[in-house]
Amino acid sequence: MLLPEFEFHEPSTLPEACEMLDRFDETASLLAGGTDLLVNMKKRLIRPDHVISLAKIDHLTDISRESGSLKIGPCVTAAQLVHSDSIRSIFGALAQGAGVLGSPLIRNLATIGGNVVSARPAADLPPSLMAYGARVVCASISGERSIDLNEFFTGPGKTVMGRSEILTRIEMDIPEGPSGAGYMKLGVRETLEISLVNVAAFISLDGENGPIKSARVVLGSVGPTPIRAPSAERVLAGQRPSESVFADAGAAAARDCTPIDDFRGSAEYRRDMVQVLTKRALSKALNSATADE
Repeated sequence: MLLPEFEFHEPSTLPEACEMLDRFDETASLLAGGTDLLVNMKKRLIRPDHVISLAKIDHLTDISRESGSLKIGPCVTAAQLVHSDSIRSIFGALAQGAGVLGSPLIRNLATIGGNVVSARPAADLPPSLMAYGARVVCASISGERSIDLNEFFTGPGKTVMGRSEILTRIEMDIPEGPSGAGYMKLGVRETLEISLVNVAAFISLDGENGPIKSARVVLGSVGPTPIRAPSAERVLAGQRPSESVFADAGAAAARDCTPIDDFRGSAEYRRDMVQVLTKRALSKALNSATADE
């Protein structure tokens, strides 16, 4: 199926892209990897008059460490996340999520920014980003603003971003002390599958053998947006990590979610799998936190 007709733009700077997006308003769409946009255009689900490519804005593909944080440009691909030494060594759960996103071909094209702004409840990258306490920075002709990713998603396909805003980077503080995270995904098939359930978990320990100082558990595909599991986090806080504590946290996480029935799985099955995957993600997180002991 052919694409509908549109005017193609390639700004070389971020201010130029912001100006174009503001000028063309609702008649424009941004292009990064194109794995969602081009498919939806071929299906005639969207028909923009103007497509604004971000490909020539060089710094949008950067991964950099600065002042205790890691900054990721929105045009960094899933494949780059998988192979980046900084991501694998410090933010391993993000690399794990990127490694199961679609096929190798999709991972070479799909961008972290696109995966976030598409706001799919089953997206692979937001749970790990939220588990690491990520923030997104959005720019427009009026300037920049930083948004906690916990406050970013408002519903399926919906975010707090304005029509004229561009996601310019994702920031995560580099964890201090013994800490680790893990990501788990369940699909009907092992590859090329939308998640039935996905879970990311982060724990920080109070000393190498100490109790859990802080924890984040994030659930995907079991609500209209990726969601934190506050009951599970309360179960974990102050406890020494163990299989039984992780099992209790998994049971609590299952109570925090609101899955639906659809053709891929029942709500009851998804809730059961939240319990299982939360326990496994926490075990991964502990293994990561204690790997250097």
